[in-house]
Amino acid sequence: MTEAPSLFDALRDACADDWRAYTGHAFVRRLGDGTLPEECFRHYLGQDYLFLIHFARAYGLAVFKSDNLEDMRQAAGGMAAILDEMGLHVRYCHQWGIPAEEMAALEEAEATVAYTRFVLERGLAGDLLDLHVALSPCVVGYAEIAAALKAEAGAGLEGNPYRDWIEMYAGDDYQAVAAAQVAQLDRLMERRGGPGRLPALIDTFRTATRLEAAFWEMGLRLAR
Repeated sequence: MTEAPSLFDALRDACADDWRAYTGHAFVRRLGDGTLPEECFRHYLGQDYLFLIHFARAYGLAVFKSDNLEDMRQAAGGMAAILDEMGLHVRYCHQWGIPAEEMAALEEAEATVAYTRFVLERGLAGDLLDLHVALSPCVVGYAEIAAALKAEAGAGLEGNPYRDWIEMYAGDDYQAVAAAQVAQLDRLMERRGGPGRLPALIDTFRTATRLEAAFWEMGLRLAR
């Protein structure tokens, strides 16, 4: 018997054009072939630091929105993982000449504000399922993007200046984070969802995916 597709698969399929625009964005392609200008990557890294702060807040909100210990532990684990990732992010940014003090003083770009506030708004206005759907293009998308870039580059990844970024998100640890997010969506849909919820969830997923693409565009164009 064929296994039913996950909720994430259904959402991604419903937003296929937007998903391709996000995962195949020029910023992503140039990360993969190593031709992305370094100033674009540094701009992205600084804004991603601010982005992660708000995503940690979103997982804190997920704890509040949870109505059982399993969901609370999952959300708390997500927040802890992001806070740990921020330590790695600070060290990685230092390698690229961006000290922690500089990142802390950065002004949020419009794309950063738009995306992070959308996620928080969906969590505040909706329930835990709405919040996790809004988070999922980032959490799962990065895993998909990095795995594809690593597979496409093969031995060519050796000389890529962005190799560490690609290998971090393509690595087993982050791939497990993405798989856990897909499983959590299915658990939440089983308890909180139903056919009537799908159109609104698709709208949330589509908007979050478009905002992800706008975040890449911000990095590519050095937008403020």
